[in-house]
Amino acid sequence: MKTRITILFLALMMSVNLGFAQDDNQEECMNNLSLFDGYAKSKKYDDAYGPWKIVREKCPKFNRAIYVHGEKILKHKIENSTGADQLAYIEDLMLLYDQSREHFASKYDFAEVTVDKANLAKKYEKELGKTDEQVYNMFNEAYTKDAKNFTDAKGLYSYFSLAVDLYDSGKLSAQQMFDKYDDVNEIIEGITESFTKKLNTYAEKEEAGEPLSKKDAQRKSSYESYIDAFETKILPSMDQKLGKRATCEVLIPLYQKDFEENKNNGVWLQRAMNRMYAKGCKEDPLFLKLVQQKNTIEPSADTAYYLYVLTGEQKYIDQTIKLSTDPLKKAKLYKGLAQELKSKGSYGKARQYYFEALKLNPSDGSPHLAIATMYAKSANNCGDSNFNKRAVFWLAANEAEKAGRVDGRLRSAAAKTATSYRASAPSKADIFQAGNAGQTIKIGCWIGRSVTVPNI
Repeated sequence: MKTRITILFLALMMSVNLGFAQDDNQEECMNNLSLFDGYAKSKKYDDAYGPWKIVREKCPKFNRAIYVHGEKILKHKIENSTGADQLAYIEDLMLLYDQSREHFASKYDFAEVTVDKANLAKKYEKELGKTDEQVYNMFNEAYTKDAKNFTDAKGLYSYFSLAVDLYDSGKLSAQQMFDKYDDVNEIIEGITESFTKKLNTYAEKEEAGEPLSKKDAQRKSSYESYIDAFETKILPSMDQKLGKRATCEVLIPLYQKDFEENKNNGVWLQRAMNRMYAKGCKEDPLFLKLVQQKNTIEPSADTAYYLYVLTGEQKYIDQTIKLSTDPLKKAKLYKGLAQELKSKGSYGKARQYYFEALKLNPSDGSPHLAIATMYAKSANNCGDSNFNKRAVFWLAANEAEKAGRVDGRLRSAAAKTATSYRASAPSKADIFQAGNAGQTIKIGCWIGRSVTVPNI
């Protein structure tokens, strides 16, 4: 009986002591969390390191700030150290990434953490003794296991860039390299489409005269920045990296060799014809062969568009429009059709398709700039007097300004373009001499629009 009482008493004392220890830990972690949070927010990362390390070790699940600020703290330590110390901090950051997912799995996706580790490994490849293949495999694991959350722009470029390097060293085939280009490109298309849909809701609000809230304006600017980063930096950099490895001289023999094996593979056919078109190989008979085969097994808006490009027949334009259902993809096709017609000098029809593209994707200002260009190029042919010919430049400037209003990414370019066009329009002296300030000028030919002469 005494033995039982003694055991119970000891157990009770241990639980009480454990409770006190936990309370002490909680209080210590709370105090140190407050310290390192304040230091980190002030970018005093050396001061933050000590209290941060205490909280990380004693209360790893205490607060996500351990991992948010911890990344910044360790990156600071890495950048300001060398040799063995730097390597230790790099390896500790690798561990921190794993711990972030271990303790806050709902906040850290597999791809996000894996790509963070791969980016770090790429940056410090030499220090870690990693090979290109090892780092590529880290990115590849993120892609194969969690592609939907592989959204980091830097990581996507590095992933493809390493694929090219491995091709150059004979460790990937040309087809594998091109497949990786398409894999990354499709991820980027998905990301930009998602942001574009959000931008279009803001564009519709603004078109309806509804001002954006401060938060919405910030979000709009953020989405535009993301799209701009992918479309003007990452994708062009990928094409530059690919360079001469994807010329017609390389692509045609490759696709000819693999055609029979892949002639019923819709994805392969689509990617092959897309690349041949993008690289200017559409005159080669193989391009027509690819398009016809894809149209036979899987007719689509893309194949109909390519058939139009090859034949110029109206029926394929009609088929393109009929088969396209996704609004953003349809807008892209309309824009492609417009650009083809514009290059052939069919400005009136091109404008029609640019307007259709704008209806479906109002946050893309590039059709406005294209229309402005067509107006400016037609100035000499669409006026019955020298003054009226030059008045077309006011119309072009107005159209260019619309691009900047709907698309923040084009604001600077649109403003410069509009200023350039206004410089070619009649001057105040010309208006005074003509005596037509405030009057409306009807512009003929394909333009068929009116423009008001500015008051002076």
